[in-house]
Amino acid sequence: MIDRTELLEAALDSLPEGVALFGTEGEVIFWNQAAQGITGYAAMDVLAQTLPEGLELLQVEEIRNEAVPGGTTLPESRRAVVRARHKLGHGIPVIKRVLVLHDGLGERIGAVALFHPAESVDALPQGENGADKGVEESRGDFEERLQMEFDDFTRGGPTFGVLWIGVDQAEELRKTHGGGACNAMLEKVRHALAQGLRPTEEMGRWGEDEFFVLAHERNAEMLAMHAQTLAGLARTADFRWWGDRISLTVSIGAAQAGGDAAETLVQLLERARQAMQMSARAGGNRAMVAAASAPTAAAEDSTCSPS
Repeated sequence: MIDRTELLEAALDSLPEGVALFGTEGEVIFWNQAAQGITGYAAMDVLAQTLPEGLELLQVEEIRNEAVPGGTTLPESRRAVVRARHKLGHGIPVIKRVLVLHDGLGERIGAVALFHPAESVDALPQGENGADKGVEESRGDFEERLQMEFDDFTRGGPTFGVLWIGVDQAEELRKTHGGGACNAMLEKVRHALAQGLRPTEEMGRWGEDEFFVLAHERNAEMLAMHAQTLAGLARTADFRWWGDRISLTVSIGAAQAGGDAAETLVQLLERARQAMQMSARAGGNRAMVAAASAPTAAAEDSTCSPS
C-alpha cells in the first residue's frame, strides 16, 4: 500500500511554488524542494526550528492556539510582496500567501506559507516628477498589486491592461497658481476618472501629476475604448480657482498584457509610459495604445482621438 504521507510530500515537492508548513509554535515541519531552490536553505537547515533571520517575513506573524466556532475559518493573511534574504546573503523579492490551518473543531493547528519569486518592484518605471511621501506610499502599495496581478497572469490567470495618465495642465498650473491649486485640480481629475472605473478596477497616484489604472479589459481594442472614455470624463470636470474656470485634459498611455509572452512587467509599464508621453507630445487631450511589440515601437502606436 502506498504511504499517504510519502505521497503527500511527493506532491508538495512537485509544486513550482515554495511550500513551508509551520507548527503551532512557528517551527518548520515541512520545506519543499522549490522552497530550497528559492531561498538556498535545504530542509535540514530549517526543519524543527523557526526560520532564520532574513526569512521570517515568509512566516505567519503569530500562531495562537485559539478555538473558533466549528464550521468557521480564521482569516487568511493577504498576499504580499516581501523581501526575503537568500542563504548567500542577497535579497530575493517574493510573493507570499499565508494560510492558517485548523482542525474540524476550529482550533488552530499551524500554518502554511506559499511563495514564489517576484520580479523586483524596484525596477518598475516611476513618474516623471518627484512625489510627496503620501504619493510614494500609495505607489508602493500599487506596485505590489501590479506585481501580483502580473504574476497571476503569467501563471494562466486573466489578462489585464494598464493606463498611465498624465494631467496636461498640472505643471503650468503649479507654476502660475501654486501647489494648492494644483492639488485641488488633481483631486478634481481623480474624482472625474473614478466615475468611469469598473468595479474590479483600481486607480492610484503614480507620480506627482500622474495617475495609474489597473484595468481588466479583454483585449487592446476594448482597453483603447476605455481609455478614450476616461479622457472624455476628465474633459468634463468643472474646475474653478478663484473664479477662473480652468479646462482640464489628460494624456493617457495604455498597454495590454499578453502581446509578447516574454514581456516583463517593467516592459509592460514602460510601453504604457511611452504611449502617455507620445500623447502629451502630440498636444495632450488624447489616449494612445502601445503596440504589442517592443516598448521602443511606441511611435507606431494607434491613437484614440478625443471625441
